[in-house]
Amino acid sequence: MTGSRSHRTALTALAAVGAAGSAAAVWGIGIERHLYTVRRHTLPILEPGTQTLRILHISDVHMAPWQRGRQRWIASLAALRPHLIVSTGDNLGHRDGLEGVRAAFEPLRGIPGLYVHGSNDLVAPAPRSPFTYFSGPSRRHIAVQQLDTQALDAYLDGLGWHSVDNAAVSLEVRGHRIDAFGVGDAHRELDRLDLVPGMVDELREADGSSHTDPEPLTIGVTHAPYRRVLDVFTTHGADLIFAGHTHGGQVRVPGYGALVANCDIPLRQARGLSSWTRSGRTAPLNVSAGLGHSIYAPVRFACRPEVSLLTLTPA
Repeated sequence: MTGSRSHRTALTALAAVGAAGSAAAVWGIGIERHLYTVRRHTLPILEPGTQTLRILHISDVHMAPWQRGRQRWIASLAALRPHLIVSTGDNLGHRDGLEGVRAAFEPLRGIPGLYVHGSNDLVAPAPRSPFTYFSGPSRRHIAVQQLDTQALDAYLDGLGWHSVDNAAVSLEVRGHRIDAFGVGDAHRELDRLDLVPGMVDELREADGSSHTDPEPLTIGVTHAPYRRVLDVFTTHGADLIFAGHTHGGQVRVPGYGALVANCDIPLRQARGLSSWTRSGRTAPLNVSAGLGHSIYAPVRFACRPEVSLLTLTPA
């Protein structure tokens, strides 16, 4: 009798676990990955007496042509009236993803922007088990399908955005001089960190402002927030750093957080606004959890797809 009761209890517990797992899967695959949200932050880091800046941070769209809901939601972000857009890569998620990118980004035309690439802007995603995401940083595949990155660049340039993929640029936004530099995808070792000192020196030499003008706002942009990249950016004067890649962990444990970051950044910094300190300097760091996912791992749990809207105000 006792054995029979214990057996029923075990079966009941097993059924409860199975039901909870099924419910979590339904939520993560069928619902949460479509619950797009805007994460908002205010940072008082501008020179006194200057105008506020709204920066829209978009990352990891992983666009496929059939993702109409995602395209419409991104297009609606023009209503936020950002003054600057920062895209930290992985806009493409399919060989025909540029079709969806055009539909999503067109209302943002004319707003100044900065962008770098992630590996998914260079090669198409390959079929794999979604469980490999939790086995550590992903590895490059030998057989890959090259994407039309040049066409993507031409479109983003046409929007009025500037590539800082192992490059630097200076632009004026709302009376602010913005010096921006960035690197290629550190996850695929495309980051030319050796170029950063020279890029920063060139930006400073080209600064024609007088001693009475506000100091330039220096922005560092990277796809993958590896420690080596954040260290170099901070050391060389970044006032604000943007990154993506982590998907915020993609599947998070409520009350605990991310289980993986797909790079070596501390897990507590895999999503959201934090700070990075190196060589006596500290810079705000915004890591976007991004809007998408691989088409072969269509799930998010306790980690809604997002963009960030940072409002910079005078200190």
